[in-house]
Amino acid sequence: MAAPHQDTRNDNDGRGVQDRLFDTAEDLFCRRGFNETSVRDIAAAADCNVASVNYYFGGKENLYLEIWRRRLAQIRERRLASIEEVMSAGGRPELENLLRSHAISFLEPLIEGERQCRFINLMAREMIDPHLPHGMFLAEMVTPVMSVLGKALMEICPWLDEANVQVVILLVVGQLMHAVCAKQMFEEGGELFPVRIEDLVNHIVRFSAAGIRAYAGEHGA
Repeated sequence: MAAPHQDTRNDNDGRGVQDRLFDTAEDLFCRRGFNETSVRDIAAAADCNVASVNYYFGGKENLYLEIWRRRLAQIRERRLASIEEVMSAGGRPELENLLRSHAISFLEPLIEGERQCRFINLMAREMIDPHLPHGMFLAEMVTPVMSVLGKALMEICPWLDEANVQVVILLVVGQLMHAVCAKQMFEEGGELFPVRIEDLVNHIVRFSAAGIRAYAGEHGA
């Protein structure tokens, strides 16, 4: 049963009020930032009444958190699935296959499509002006992925210990994040330096695999 005065209209494509509010808020937060986006702005852009935000999400702060939780969960599950696909494929897993699968799962959701590009803007704004609970990003996305990826790397590369594998992952992620930033920067300059995902992945995989194998020489593997 709907709350009193609650908007329950659906769009022509079947989207309900809650979906409209979510998508609209995400877009506004990305373009304006958290502080410059009001509940009234969200409701007006979503063609809903103001009470809808409180009814479905419990206010602007909770709506912002819900956007992050959903997006982080989507990214986390995609990255975990990419690791599981390589490690359960049968036979001895290859280092390059693991790195390539992880790189693709990392890059594609962040640089392909309008919604993904919006999320990059949201991430940038959150880094400059944080509003998430302390440790949420680490707990809901970074730590679970690092744990599974670290175990996979140590299985494939037994010369890596836990301390080294954490550094290795941070360096791989650093390359991937730089690739995301570089793609956006160079695309703003037109055709100055065309950036393709396939090329970025291939270079990162070659560079990272060579660096990881260098640890083997240190341990006489």
